[in-house]
Amino acid sequence: QVQLVESGGGLVQPGGSLRLSCQASGVDVRRDAMGWHRRLPGNKLQYLASVFGPDSSTNYGDVAKGRFTLSRDSAKNTVDLQLSALTPQDTGVYLCKTVLRGEQYWGQGTQVTVST
Repeated sequence: QVQLVESGGGLVQPGGSLRLSCQASGVDVRRDAMGWHRRLPGNKLQYLASVFGPDSSTNYGDVAKGRFTLSRDSAKNTVDLQLSALTPQDTGVYLCKTVLRGEQYWGQGTQVTVST
């Protein structure tokens, strides 16, 4: 059974950083496609980053390039997303996703709020 559990969200000031983590079970983060999206106010879903395969082929959405960094920890079977230079426009629910045998699986998400 595939399960994804996100953690690490919270309230941060503009310009700050957060590290989000996605604990995966039922998938192998070294082998299977793993990614992060976010749901913004107004219910818009936005792609952030993904990684696939043992060679760590990583891709970033335009909004994430230069500010967010995705990494994997195969020992813990986690996929982390380091957020930096955050602005209020980054406020949203950050979601971990995997695709396994053609099926999409999502975590419940972790809330990130950027505000003074």
